[in-house]
Amino acid sequence: MSDFPFERPLVDVTLLLADAAQVADGKLYVLGGGVQVIGPQPQPLAVALLIKVPWDRANITHDWQLELLDEDGMPVMHNEMPFLIGGQFEAGRPPGWPVGTPLPVPLGITFHALPVQPGHRYTWRLAIDGTSEPTWQASFGVKA
Repeated sequence: MSDFPFERPLVDVTLLLADAAQVADGKLYVLGGGVQVIGPQPQPLAVALLIKVPWDRANITHDWQLELLDEDGMPVMHNEMPFLIGGQFEAGRPPGWPVGTPLPVPLGITFHALPVQPGHRYTWRLAIDGTSEPTWQASFGVKA
């Protein structure tokens, strides 16, 4: 039995808003990280994710989903559908990877325009395998 009153998430996640983000050679490249406010004209916005999978959770497929929420916590709609993106990831152990070292899974998703309104606040919320944690979200405002 654990000494903690809660269970730790299966993975650790760092989520950051940026002007741009991309993955190359297993690394996450971020430009203009720490975005808090955009607009009011449409502009690119990226979600940079670094998921750290525990050593013992290698070679397991996980589903992920990013959902855009409004300031009331409701899904932002676009073409009568919630505005979200998702996919799958699996962390494999490279040869020679030190035992017990978490396995990084970098993701960079850039949006060229978002269905947002000036003068409002929005939040990107990440879910992995249908579960989300309070730290797996990032908020931003849109200038009026």
